[in-house]
Amino acid sequence: MPYLRSAIPLLLAGVLAGSAFAQDAPVQHHALSLIGEPKYKADFTHFNYVNPDAPKGGVVRLADIGGYDSLNPILYKGEAAAGVGLVYETLMSDSIDEPSTSYGLIAETASYPADYSSVTFKLRKEARWHDGTPITPDDVIYSLGISKEANPRLGLYYKNVTKAEVTGDYEVTFTFDVKNNRELPMILGQLTILPKHYWTGKDASGNARDPLATTLEPPLGSGPYRIEEVKPGRSIAFERVTDYWGKDLPVNKGQWNYDEIRFEYYRDQTVAFESFKAGNLDYWQESSAKSWATAYDFAAVKDGRIKRQEVEIKRTQPMQAFVFNVRRPQFTDRRVRQAFNLAYDFEWANKNLFYGQYERVGSYFQNSELAAPAELPQGAELAILNEVKDQVPPEVFTDVHRNPINSTTDDNRANLRKAVQLLKEAGYEIKNGVLVSTKTGQQMTVEFLIVSPLFERIVQPYLQALQRLGIKGTLRLVDTAQYTRRLNSFDYDIVVGNFAQSNSPGNEQRDYWGSEAAGREGSTNLIGIKDPAIDKLVDRVIFAKDRDELVAATRALDRVLLWNDFVVPQWFSPEVRIAYWNRYGQPETLPGLTPGFLQVWWYHKAETLREPS
Repeated sequence: MPYLRSAIPLLLAGVLAGSAFAQDAPVQHHALSLIGEPKYKADFTHFNYVNPDAPKGGVVRLADIGGYDSLNPILYKGEAAAGVGLVYETLMSDSIDEPSTSYGLIAETASYPADYSSVTFKLRKEARWHDGTPITPDDVIYSLGISKEANPRLGLYYKNVTKAEVTGDYEVTFTFDVKNNRELPMILGQLTILPKHYWTGKDASGNARDPLATTLEPPLGSGPYRIEEVKPGRSIAFERVTDYWGKDLPVNKGQWNYDEIRFEYYRDQTVAFESFKAGNLDYWQESSAKSWATAYDFAAVKDGRIKRQEVEIKRTQPMQAFVFNVRRPQFTDRRVRQAFNLAYDFEWANKNLFYGQYERVGSYFQNSELAAPAELPQGAELAILNEVKDQVPPEVFTDVHRNPINSTTDDNRANLRKAVQLLKEAGYEIKNGVLVSTKTGQQMTVEFLIVSPLFERIVQPYLQALQRLGIKGTLRLVDTAQYTRRLNSFDYDIVVGNFAQSNSPGNEQRDYWGSEAAGREGSTNLIGIKDPAIDKLVDRVIFAKDRDELVAATRALDRVLLWNDFVVPQWFSPEVRIAYWNRYGQPETLPGLTPGFLQVWWYHKAETLREPS
């Protein structure tokens, strides 16, 4: 898939660790880590995954699908333009090589008391907006308030922050309404900082700006790029800020090397890929296993002008799945949801659609120590689960959750028979090939809402399997704007969801699974979970006292989510597939969490190779 629009930065949460964090007196930290000691000391000069002498220059062109109607970086309404995050910065900058670790950017240091009841950031005096105005504590305080007001997801994420105040020269302190939530200093470091004087001022026409509304006015920022050209529905271009205030900081050395970054918009991914093949785009991240296996047999690949690369990513894999909206009556019964999982034939899809390139997701924290083990709960995890024993499915304590397997035709038939039995127990029966409610006589219907045409060939075989159970399934493909509106208002039966996780989960779990988020428009509780037991387990994750307790609490949460069968798990791959025209250089060692193409690669002209036509 092409490089998609910038999103809210990956929400990190969990337990801060390291000997320095255990001291009673506040310590000035150059970095924060939720895993252990930061890899880089206070005197580091650059990250190991960059070329500190990387040349600056050149243009890179990427694709995005759909369109945009806003350059507002915090508003959840509307369609934000791809790359708008390049204009803005946060207090701390995430390392893309270390899980859950960030280093000072706008903030030089961070400090907090032993009970984690507050955090204080010391801002860099040299930090500047693009108009030369200093970045101040007032900007930081304003940014928190307006972010909570403009975006319900951020409102929930930062809900424990009760006060923000200036506590010294270039110093701002956030006070929390809870203690011992060790992730709060980290997530405040991820706050996007906005210029108060700009957003409370007037535009070129003399009208007051509204940070709660969409806008196409190029905003004032402080980051490595500014918006150069806006063509709604067609493209957006960013130019490198040559006098960028933070260009020589260790967290930026060797990064942000392109003079210009352009996102070209396409309505269809197939057309976008053809444009890449023709040399009108420079980089492509491939999401289709079929395309990776079959679509690269053309001249530019054969003669080396286009390079292909599989980059191993060392991070917790997301739960990608068909997501049930349990706000809809047909999905309130767990047995119905189990039947849908039994009807999905992953093995057939992997062989016939994906060329055997995927593994099936079996955890909400796949490929990490946070995933529930393939054994019954024990030790600290069992103790945590016993606190909610009467509120969770009994199988949590008696069996290990496993996806159904369809290795043979007999397996498939057996799984469909189990599905029929579960549906019968849930109050449905098949009459003349139609699954109807025994109470109302109405047929069970379901609509799959998708935004990518790539999923049409994936959903269609699933619809056929559901039809064998008497379920009437339909598929609706919509554009990105309509899809976003329907997601925000929970107007769907089933969607494809992707619940990204860090190695240190915490506050973002409330937005994924929390009861409060279930009715909050724009939240990421796509499922609609309102479960007191899950709320308790989320709190156990957030308030874990150390790494061991965090792992135990997350495994307990994972196990309970799995046994509620809220989703039909799909697939994952530990590798990212990328293709690019051979005019870009990359560091000897790529970062472990992402290919880092925009951030750490650079432009060079391959003189021995022909330029694309």
